[in-house]
Amino acid sequence: MKVSDAMTRQVATIAPRANISDAMRLMLRTHISGLPVVDRKGMLVGILTEGDLMRRGELGTEQKHPRWLSFLMGPGRLAREYVDSHGCTVEEVMTPEVITIHREAPLAEAVNLMEERQIRRIPVVHQGRLEGILSRADLMRAALSRTPGLVSADTSDATISERIAMEFDSQSWAPRTTAHADVRRGVVHLHGVIVNDAMRDALRVLVENIPGVIRVEDELTTVEPMSGQIVSLPPDRQAGLS
Repeated sequence: MKVSDAMTRQVATIAPRANISDAMRLMLRTHISGLPVVDRKGMLVGILTEGDLMRRGELGTEQKHPRWLSFLMGPGRLAREYVDSHGCTVEEVMTPEVITIHREAPLAEAVNLMEERQIRRIPVVHQGRLEGILSRADLMRAALSRTPGLVSADTSDATISERIAMEFDSQSWAPRTTAHADVRRGVVHLHGVIVNDAMRDALRVLVENIPGVIRVEDELTTVEPMSGQIVSLPPDRQAGLS
């Protein structure tokens, strides 16, 4: 998927010279935590987030430093902090350096940026002009739209088996030679040997995502690869030993 497949195109924005109180009201009214700041030409010039509004003089939460640290910081940085906490316009408080992405970029690239920079949203721009925004909520909506739904009852066991085999072949972690799946009336029985519980969970999830699967029966045996010792047996065999 590309960024354009998931992004929100109708985006609430604010002008640089807007009053900071108006920006707060807009954020509260629209239930958003970040406002792109756009000039008259539609060019993105910054972003105003909840984080930019935490240290405010109105709240008494502005930065306060010991005298020795204030001396080391110097008047320039202290003056910048004062503007951040007491500024009356958006451009005085906003973050001017904005991480952006292009609409044609792979969605995976956007997710990597969100994780690396620990941000919740990325403005989508083209030649500096704002075209939309991609948020974590947009990612959830995109994932939900791709979630397999209910399928018709005529999905054959052969088709399900073929799709499972294809998924096995596409995953480097899958135990192609030691585990296999039998499909009976939409119920998938997983047989064979695996080396850890993470692989067990992954196989179950892989099968659950195949259209037409009604239920997954775990009949796998976990074996410690170095010693060959059996770590866990399928539930039915465990019951027989108890």
